Amino acid sequence: MGATAITLLFTLIFWGMFYYSFSRDRSRYRNCYLLFFALLSMIPFFINIAGDQAREMMFVTFLLIVAVLLVVPFFLIHNGIVMIKNEGRSAAHLLSLALGIVVLVGEVLLAYNIVIYSMVFGLEAQAVYLHSPVFLVTTLIVVTVIYGSVSFVIFMIYSVFLMIIPRSKDFDYVIIHGAGLINGETVSKLLQERLDKAILVYRKDPSPTKLIPSGGQGSDENISEAEAMKRYLLEQGIPESDIILEDQSTTTFENLRFSKAIIDSREGRKYTALVTSNYHVYRALRYCRRVGLKCKGIGSHVALYYWPSALIREFIAVHTEKKHAILFALGWAFWMWFTVMLITAK
Repeated sequence: MGATAITLLFTLIFWGMFYYSFSRDRSRYRNCYLLFFALLSMIPFFINIAGDQAREMMFVTFLLIVAVLLVVPFFLIHNGIVMIKNEGRSAAHLLSLALGIVVLVGEVLLAYNIVIYSMVFGLEAQAVYLHSPVFLVTTLIVVTVIYGSVSFVIFMIYSVFLMIIPRSKDFDYVIIHGAGLINGETVSKLLQERLDKAILVYRKDPSPTKLIPSGGQGSDENISEAEAMKRYLLEQGIPESDIILEDQSTTTFENLRFSKAIIDSREGRKYTALVTSNYHVYRALRYCRRVGLKCKGIGSHVALYYWPSALIREFIAVHTEKKHAILFALGWAFWMWFTVMLITAK
């Protein structure tokens, strides 16, 4: 079996594993890594197909990756500044800026080690520097930044994949995930985008569909989020008979649990979709699995400047769940141990 056939076989195996896992449950965290490795497995296959041009392709790809890595921290810092100007100062709105600074520090320390090492002449002097405390500390910081960045990129790729894949158009219920209101009773731009996406799904659906606006009344709100959403839907021409309110929930988890109770109490087919902001689809699907709700996630548009910080927030939320926090910490600890072993090896 030739090299091209072997690389194709591995590519097919990884894509088959991803398809099997994805088709069974889109909310599984393993899907993030299976998709990443499936995409990664295509590289050696295309290199084998390229033949004599493989070396040039690898060099160009390497340069592109380096260019992207150099630009990313400055993009994140700029995005963080725009986010603060448009949305105000809060911990959530500072995430993009903070990540940009962290990645920039990691890149600067990596460049520092490369430059200093190249300026140290002689094998013995280089060996002394490689075992120095400065090199050890800066390298551990760099490895931490790289590990966190790669984990985030894997999470981001899957989140984007969920946004762009084709979806079915035959639903019986469409749950609309609530968001805060303006002046206690007016839907915000973020919530309006969700409602508009739900209306689009409703109008394209070939079967009779019920919309379930989901959200209770906050302490600073005059009406429930569900009631505000209902008013907006009526203004857009949606018949009141096709709107079912869920106005008791106060969290995303309750949005889905209470909406599921409404659906379960009704007769007939129960193919369900959940509409929320595109960055929030993956985590919402994880909650769906916890409450036993089988549904498809549909993401609504959000402003481009808002997306990076929002996705970082989703990444943190998923990785603060006990199981994933442990796995993330174990992965980090392994790379720390591996790095120390390399540096201290005689």
